[in-house]
Amino acid sequence: MTNYFSSEFKLGILGGGQLGKMMLYETRKYDICTYVLDPNPDAPCRIACDHFQQGDLMDFDTVYNFGKKVDILTFEIETVNTEALAKLEEEGKKVYPNASTLQKIQNKGRQKLFYKKKDIPTAPFIQFSNKAHLAEGITNRKVKLPFVWKSTQGGYDGKGVSIIRTGADIAKLPDTECIAEKLIDFKNELAVIVVRNPKGEIKTYPVVEMEFHPEANQVEYVICPARIENSVAEKARAIAEQVSEAFEHVGLLAVEMFQTKEDEILVNEVAPRPHNSGHYSIEASYTNQFEQHIRAILDLPLGATESKVAGIMVNLVGAEGYSGNVVYENIETIMKMKGVTPHIYGKNKTRPFRKMGHVTIVNEDISEARRIAEKVKKTIRVVSE
Repeated sequence: MTNYFSSEFKLGILGGGQLGKMMLYETRKYDICTYVLDPNPDAPCRIACDHFQQGDLMDFDTVYNFGKKVDILTFEIETVNTEALAKLEEEGKKVYPNASTLQKIQNKGRQKLFYKKKDIPTAPFIQFSNKAHLAEGITNRKVKLPFVWKSTQGGYDGKGVSIIRTGADIAKLPDTECIAEKLIDFKNELAVIVVRNPKGEIKTYPVVEMEFHPEANQVEYVICPARIENSVAEKARAIAEQVSEAFEHVGLLAVEMFQTKEDEILVNEVAPRPHNSGHYSIEASYTNQFEQHIRAILDLPLGATESKVAGIMVNLVGAEGYSGNVVYENIETIMKMKGVTPHIYGKNKTRPFRKMGHVTIVNEDISEARRIAEKVKKTIRVVSE
């Protein structure tokens, strides 16, 4: 077995944001040497990795040459140059998840077609090459209002997604390749974190329930365990495993889902990396999602995925009307509360709805945890000087 610990082994991470920073907590714990590439010289990862390099994640030469320096390459963001990853793989470099998996996921149209091909339940959709093509689809009644519009490229954290209710809504859309998806009347938005190693061993975390901000379309609360029937939870975990096996990914895969009014499970989309819906696991699980990702890509034994205690995660995002040097108002108040742990991501500047941190609330009683989470949300504010 490769000696990863206190050795010459080098792990490369593409992307230096908060997910990478939290991954580095785990590599530090095990004394694994890390190289990080990110375009931002002030990226949160810069202070915790062994070697930080500033560079464009979409530039072929930058990604390729960075990959040559390390033994295994992973990423914490999907917007990376997959041609460079494929070339590195051809030359024998281990890239997890691999370029083929990432290429299927990067484009939402391609991702949805993949679900269809693999008989994975998902909301009905039609793909369009541009805005004129979409307008034609509406005129020809191939698409019925209302529907969900999604840009096939570059959407995240609620960006690149809109509910289209009238013709006037279409005028505001960017002219880009997109999908028109049936608007699902769902009961809950759920997610399952799946971990898979190179041998194909799979484990799933408990199903979490996500509550979204109505305007920003960002997750406000992640609740674990989800307040759903056991039969629905079992179905969600089984479908998450099916998705994982279809992609043959290595590492972590977050599978976001809808629970319909009839208790069917539909896959919405996936992220092939640690994910917002798994942050609760740092305090609440036996093995948190970041350690689990490291274990999987290094082909080490997978850790236990069970929760030690109920956990709720509250996202800390920039308050509306504030931009500039960040101030965490009333953070001392929430730090006095039992079972409350704030995580600050290391971004100096705030702006409205920017993800600046999260807070985990753990408690034996999920209802009490949810009550405290509400109190935390109302107390702490992310403002500027």
